[in-house]
Amino acid sequence: MFDRIAGVYDPLNALISGFQEPRWRRRLIDATELGPGRTALDVATGTGAVARDLARRVGPGGHVLGVDISAGMIDVARARVARATRAGASAIDFLLGDAMALPVDNGAFDAATIAFGMRNLPDYERGFAEMCRAVRPGGVVACLEIARPNSLVGRLGRLWFEGAVPRIGRLAGQGDAYGYLVASVRAYPAPAEIAVVMARAGLADIRWTPLTFGMVTLHTGRRPG
Repeated sequence: MFDRIAGVYDPLNALISGFQEPRWRRRLIDATELGPGRTALDVATGTGAVARDLARRVGPGGHVLGVDISAGMIDVARARVARATRAGASAIDFLLGDAMALPVDNGAFDAATIAFGMRNLPDYERGFAEMCRAVRPGGVVACLEIARPNSLVGRLGRLWFEGAVPRIGRLAGQGDAYGYLVASVRAYPAPAEIAVVMARAGLADIRWTPLTFGMVTLHTGRRPG
């Protein structure tokens, strides 16, 4: 499914998010606390938007690895980096791999991120545990995901999301994929439950921040040590 939607993924995400997705990404990048020369892992990297932002943050002296199980997404991500001319683009590599068994060494990165990918994993705790394993002691794990808003504006936004997203997907010829998107959001646990999952996965200093009236949540934790 993700191979099939790789070509339309970014423009549809922008539309579905009300063009808020770049702002959410900036908050995710800031949460990593990365500086020049550092290393980052982006899990479920998709078309590589977060990985490219991370590369700009760490600069040419740093390194970013994007991992995704979808070959179609990785192909798009690599092509976009190859066309990029901005500083830091050369600091990125992409690798086909499974978030349930990340193909990386223990403690290899200063931070690990996942954006709108955790709800697609078959085991959230294992996904967080693998990200925790991948970062050094004291390293940051940051997760950006669609949430269940409590505010009135957020709930109205959620109603729009659940009604409009399948229609937008059908217009793009990807109705089943965007129907799945709505179903996966409904099944994803509430932010407090995700914090408990992160703790069970071995993370400490867990915090979460609601964004855009609670429609999206940014969770962070650290590998103890």
